[in-house]
Amino acid sequence: MELKDFFRENPKAALAFSGGTDSAYLLSAALKCGARVRPYYVKTPFQPRFELDDALRLTKELGAELTVIEYDILSDGAIAANPADRCYHCKKKLFGLLLRERAANDGFSLIIDGTNASDVAEERPGMRALGELCVRSPLRECGLTKSEIRSLSKEAGLFTWNKPAYACLATRIPTGMHIDRELLQRVEGAEAELFAMGFSDFRVRVFHEAARIQLPAPQMAEWAEKREEIAARLKKYFDILLLNMEAR
Repeated sequence: MELKDFFRENPKAALAFSGGTDSAYLLSAALKCGARVRPYYVKTPFQPRFELDDALRLTKELGAELTVIEYDILSDGAIAANPADRCYHCKKKLFGLLLRERAANDGFSLIIDGTNASDVAEERPGMRALGELCVRSPLRECGLTKSEIRSLSKEAGLFTWNKPAYACLATRIPTGMHIDRELLQRVEGAEAELFAMGFSDFRVRVFHEAARIQLPAPQMAEWAEKREEIAARLKKYFDILLLNMEAR
């Protein structure tokens, strides 16, 4: 099946939109197929500001209206406790309580997302929640892999075609460690500083009271050259900085 076939069979849907490569291409393709697809962005403390900025920019460029829904995901104690299957509980809450109710009120009975054929279900507890809630994943159903989506996005002129994969801020917190807004803001602030210095595709992970930074191998030398500036910029967020010597 191709995307045009999917949207011919499903011409009306609500899209869980993140502003990333996959959901951006899915929205673009759906609109080109003439489908009535409305993108919804759920803003929680788990998403950094730049993700919303990218989502707003992309939808504006495509001429689509983005619906932004704010929700305090940390109000759910089971999620804030950060169990090993946190992603499952988070997806179940967001898709079930917010997207389904809001989309239904807006006249949409079908919810789709940007999961692609490269995503391995066994490694993503959240995909179990999507299955339970009958969320469809057109990219995955049509066999489109991440590399193919990037290529097609570049052809379509989407600025997201080479956007690095970005997992939510909660993934920076060790399993079992309670998540609060202040800790997430510290991680987001530290990552924003590194982005501003030109680093990319990295992670700032919490390790006890320290920040453990994971960088791609080609950026290790730059880290060494800028380590004093990095320490000065990140000191406001973490007193201790550790560089993970195993490249990301």
